[in-house]
Formats: sequence, structure tokens, C-alpha cells
Amino acid sequence: MAVRAIRRMGDPLLWARAQEVSDISALADLVADMKDTMAALQGAGLAAPQIGVPLRVVLFGVSVNPRYPDAAAVPETILVNPVIEPLGEEQDEAWEGCLSVPGMRGLVPRHRRIRYRGFDIDGAVIDREVEGFHARVVQHECDHLDGILYPSRIRDLKFFGYESVLFPEGFAEQDA
Repeated sequence: MAVRAIRRMGDPLLWARAQEVSDISALADLVADMKDTMAALQGAGLAAPQIGVPLRVVLFGVSVNPRYPDAAAVPETILVNPVIEPLGEEQDEAWEGCLSVPGMRGLVPRHRRIRYRGFDIDGAVIDREVEGFHARVVQHECDHLDGILYPSRIRDLKFFGYESVLFPEGFAEQDA
């Protein structure tokens, strides 16, 4: 369909809670645009608000991606009206980036294991328990639906900055 412009940090839409989807059958064009946009920008995920659509829809997935050379594979998933449940208190900190915060990275704590539920593009129920990078990506994308950008989760701003300054030799850790 089309590659859409990414909204950047500071855009009021990114700070707002997205609306529940009431008609999944009307999402085909949005999802096609999200897939095209994510592929063009080599993202691991994308939330509808990032392209200006205030609906509770996220897309994520990683197989071979130069932005995430060491990342474990994450199956491509369209998740509508997601709900996340942490599985335990254990958290990990890892570097994250975001298409809405270009050129920057931050060390972000996330739950190590989660259960997420929602619906796919056909209205079928998705219910998965995941951990590690997969869990991080889902949490990052679903945060967008609640108006949360990853810099809000950083505990120590010494670990937030431009990629080129933080990692002058390049960046090769797992990130979201």
C-alpha cells in the first residue's frame, strides 16, 4: 500500500491513549501501510499511533534485520486491542531505540516474561507467553498505545543519548 511518515517524539498524538478497535474488518489498509512502513525503516515493530492513527493496533516481528543482528527471531504478528500481563517481577535492562525517537538509544527496564492477548487481523484470539527480546518488543510497542515513549521508562538519563555518541563503533546489542 504505502510507506507512511512516522510521528516523532513531541507530537501530541504520541502522548495520548489510543482507542479500542471496534471493527477489525476495517483494518486491512492500515495494516498493509504499517507493514510497508516497518519494512522500509527496518523496524522491529510499529504502533498505529506512530503513523497518525489513534487505534490500539501494533505490528511486530524480527527475522533477519540489520538493525537487530543478534536478536532472537520474533514471529510477525498483528495484535489488535492488546492486553499485557507481567509473569513475575523479574526485569531486564536493555538498550532500546524507536522510530519516533530517531538516532537515540536508552537503557530501559522491562519485564522479562509476559503474557499478551489480543486479536489478529482476522479476529482470531492471540494468547502467548514470551520472554526476552520478544517480550521487550511487545512491551515497547504496546506502550505506544498508552501514550508512553521509552525515554519515560529510563531510570538514569546517563544511559540515554545519541547512538553515534553512545556507540561510536556501531550498535550490535539486542534492542527494540
